[in-house]
Amino acid sequence: MKTFLLPDLGEGLHEAEIVEWHVKAGDTVKADAPIVSVETDKAVVEVPAPWSGRIARLCAAVGERVAVGVAVIEYEGEAEKTHVAAHSVPAPVVRTVIAATPSSRARAMPAVRILAEELGLDIGAVTATGPGGAVTARDVARAFKTVTGIGPAATSAIAPAAGWEPLRGPRRSMADAMERSRDEVMPATVHDDCDIGAWNDSAGILPRLVRAICAGIATEPALNGWFDSARGRKLATSVDLGLAVDTPAGLLVPVLRGVQRLELDELATEIARIVAAAHARTLPPEALKGATFTLSNYGSIAGRHATPVVVPPQVAILGAGRVYRVLRLEAGHPVERPLLPLSLTIDHRAVTGGESARFLAAAMADLALAR
Repeated sequence: MKTFLLPDLGEGLHEAEIVEWHVKAGDTVKADAPIVSVETDKAVVEVPAPWSGRIARLCAAVGERVAVGVAVIEYEGEAEKTHVAAHSVPAPVVRTVIAATPSSRARAMPAVRILAEELGLDIGAVTATGPGGAVTARDVARAFKTVTGIGPAATSAIAPAAGWEPLRGPRRSMADAMERSRDEVMPATVHDDCDIGAWNDSAGILPRLVRAICAGIATEPALNGWFDSARGRKLATSVDLGLAVDTPAGLLVPVLRGVQRLELDELATEIARIVAAAHARTLPPEALKGATFTLSNYGSIAGRHATPVVVPPQVAILGAGRVYRVLRLEAGHPVERPLLPLSLTIDHRAVTGGESARFLAAAMADLALAR
C-alpha cells in the first residue's frame, strides 16, 4: 500500500477543498494523469497522479477540506515508480483511527468545527476516522445521529437545515484577509474628487487609474511596499499592482507586475487578460501574491466614496468611485464637468498624512491630463 499526500499547491496555501474526483476506487491510472480537482482560497487546481498504479481508496469526499501533507489517495500494492510528478510527494504516513475524549484537542477543519457547534456537539467527543486522525463532517453527522436518533448520516443534508454554510474559496480568503486587516492595520482614509473633463475616449478608466497610481508612487514611494511591526517597512522598486476583481465566486485580487513600465494600450491589454483569467478561475497561485499596492474600482458598479481596506503587509489601497457630473462656474458661466471620486486608505503606522495627501495630489494631476 502506498499513500499519496496532498502536495504543496503554492506559497501560503495550506489546505484545499475537494471539488471533483477524476478517478474512483479500483481504477488504474497513469502517472501525470489528472486525478482530482481541488479549490484553494484563490483558484481551482488540477492535481496529477504522481505514480502509475491501481487506486485502492479515496481518502476524502467532495466538499471536504484537506490540509497539505494529508493523505488523499491510497494505491494498492507498491505504485510503479517509473515517474514522479513535478511536485515533490512527501513520504507516506501511517493513518490511524482515533477515538477522541472530551479533554483531547481534536483535529478538524474550521467548517467541521462550525458544523459540530451548530449541532450542539463536543467535537472532542466525536470519533475521528479522517486522514491522520482528523474529525470529518461525516464523523460529526454520525455522532449527531447516534445522540439524537435523527439522520441522515451525510452532513450535506444537515448543514442546510441549520441555516449556515461555511465560507469557501475566495470568500473564505477574503474573510481571513479582513480579519488580518482589522487586527493589524491602523487605517486612515482621505477623499477627493478629480476633474476628468479633459479626457478623450481613446483609453479606459482602469489604465488611466493605473498610470495615475504610478505617478503618485513616483512622488511618494512610501505608499508602494510593505510594513511589518516586527521588522519595519520595505519599499518596493517595482509597482506590482493588485487589481480587485469582483467574480461570482467572490473577490479575487490578481497582480499586474511592473505596471510602471507599461503604456496605456499595454495596460488595457494586460488588464483584460487578467480579469478574464480571474473570472475563469485559471489564475495560478503565484499570480495572486506579492502586490505592493491595490486598486479597487468599485465605482464601476455603484458608490462615490468609500473606506477601502488595506490588506497587510501592504500599506495603501486606492478606491475609485462612480463618475458624476456637476455644474461649475468658469469665467462667470456654468459649465458641466465630470468628476471622478477617489478614496485613498493608508496604514497610518507606516505612511504619514502628508505622504498620502501628496500621493493623491500627484495621482489627480495625472488623471486631469488629456490623453
